[in-house]
Amino acid sequence: MKQIRKPVHPGKVFLEDVLVPLNLTITDAADLLGVTRKTLSEFVNEKSALSPVMAIRIAKATHTTAESWLTMQIKRTLWEAEQYELSGIKDFPPMGVSA
Repeated sequence: MKQIRKPVHPGKVFLEDVLVPLNLTITDAADLLGVTRKTLSEFVNEKSALSPVMAIRIAKATHTTAESWLTMQIKRTLWEAEQYELSGIKDFPPMGVSA
């Protein structure tokens, strides 16, 4: 089933639900996560996707799960891919039917 509304980027969730309530700057949060300020800034400003390694870092720092963060990214990535019309795809033959 195709999702109509664009899923929220996990960087926006991280910014609004973690950094803002904790009053952490991008610089402070990057230091706590062990990443560069640029890397974290690109993520929270939706210029880069969440990597599995970043998901693990965020999960450890926030006592959440990497899976929950990656699920957000997967939903977003799939939504973006579904916006393109793919051509040249044909159905496979039914199982048990030889060609």
